[in-house]
Amino acid sequence: MPTPEPIGIQRIEALHYYVFEAERMRRFLTKLLDFREIGGSDPTSARAAGGITPDRTRVFEAGGVRILVSEPTDPAGPAARFLARHPEGVGSLVFAVNDAARTFGLLVERGGTPLDDVATFHDRGGALSTFSIATPFGDTSFRFVERRGFADPFPGFAPSRDVAPGGNRFGFTDVDHVTSNFATMAPAALWLQEVLGFEKFWEVTFHTRDVDPDGKEGSGLRSIVHKDPSSPVKFADNEPLRPNYQKSQISLFRDDHGGDGVQHAAFSTPDLVRTVAALVEAGAQFLSTPGPYYDAMAGRLERCGVGTIDEDIETLRKLGILVDGDKPGKYLLQIFFNDMASIQGDRRAGPFFFELIQRKGDQGFGYGNFRALFESIERNQAAAGRT
Repeated sequence: MPTPEPIGIQRIEALHYYVFEAERMRRFLTKLLDFREIGGSDPTSARAAGGITPDRTRVFEAGGVRILVSEPTDPAGPAARFLARHPEGVGSLVFAVNDAARTFGLLVERGGTPLDDVATFHDRGGALSTFSIATPFGDTSFRFVERRGFADPFPGFAPSRDVAPGGNRFGFTDVDHVTSNFATMAPAALWLQEVLGFEKFWEVTFHTRDVDPDGKEGSGLRSIVHKDPSSPVKFADNEPLRPNYQKSQISLFRDDHGGDGVQHAAFSTPDLVRTVAALVEAGAQFLSTPGPYYDAMAGRLERCGVGTIDEDIETLRKLGILVDGDKPGKYLLQIFFNDMASIQGDRRAGPFFFELIQRKGDQGFGYGNFRALFESIERNQAAAGRT
């Protein structure tokens, strides 16, 4: 069956994050990650402008990465509804599109479920057309935005009076991909292919019993990556694997999150070693990687076809950075923050986490790193008595 026509996505424009306490998320983004708070909206200004959310919302930017942070002010608003069922997390993904009306028409024709009609707003610079749809990603919706000279992040927005110039000293450029966890991911995979028109890009299945066939414990996952054919947007989706389905860290995420949902988002940066070194100095908390991963790194990179890399392995070991790839001289570097519940010391902050990635010619998802992330999360859960 041929892939449906692309719906005109340009990029992931923003993550819309719903929180109980906006101030602690503001501190994390501005004090640690060097995002700028560029402004926001309150319920009065948002309603007066017919804005896309009635909640008190702040907007943060670092390079090409934008995060909207909404704290509930209306018990019937989207943030309150999301937080009644989940801890803090991504309640909506915002996509920039070429033509909102065309995107809307294609999605409806393919069986998509809009939450509203296309609405158009105006500001001093031009117009913005937008609408949202329901998704199989738990309670996370997708919003599509077409900008025709509209300068503000969203209707009802007011710039911060004390916004500081500069920022983004870590060089974040864009959202590389988003990863979600499911009890069963087939509905999401079919929806991405048949409604959004994405293509299957990569797939992996593994279980910790692969290296310990006689073990009585262990767990695994199946993951499929889908890519939009006309933009860099990628989704990696996971489901638990038997045996010990309920003990998989994918199942534990669902327990902590209250169902299916977005597990993490990856930010691109052009120099991950420099970025991580500066973040560690600033007090960032990353998932740990055991020494044997680095002991075997040179041989593994030879076997998988990458060969030599530019970075010093001992520097990568010190910082906890992962490396993977499958072609000569082409590879990727990754590192994963601890989840927000651990960072904030509050289960209500949720199991969501951020990833940092640098692609050095490799556009895929390395098997070795994928497995290393899975095992790192399981070690953290075991240390917390969660297995």
